[in-house]
Amino acid sequence: MTVSNITVEVKTQYLAAQSNPDAGQYVFSYTITITNESSQLVQLLAREWRITDADSKITRVAGDGVVGQQPKLAAGESFSYTSGTVLATPIGTMEGHYLMIDEQGSQFKAPIPSFRLAIPNIIH
Repeated sequence: MTVSNITVEVKTQYLAAQSNPDAGQYVFSYTITITNESSQLVQLLAREWRITDADSKITRVAGDGVVGQQPKLAAGESFSYTSGTVLATPIGTMEGHYLMIDEQGSQFKAPIPSFRLAIPNIIH
């Protein structure tokens, strides 16, 4: 998805070795690549997530930067990082936005499209 000339791509993975389904713990990693399609430098300041499990329980997570960084992206540059979350159900979704700032000091939100977290073969 591209909005404000920022493209966000997501790849997810179920981490079976770290999960404990009997205890209602399903661990997922997600790798996000943010690409600056604009003609100017932008910086990621903060992120906000809405994580929803299959029981419709919503968890909100917000904070500065991503994985301890507030990356600056020149025109055409990309930044990738991997993080994770734990769900109480074997399927759920995440969505949110990044708070960005451009060279003129204008802040804007770059949406993170909703993506699915699911154990393999749960959806046919």
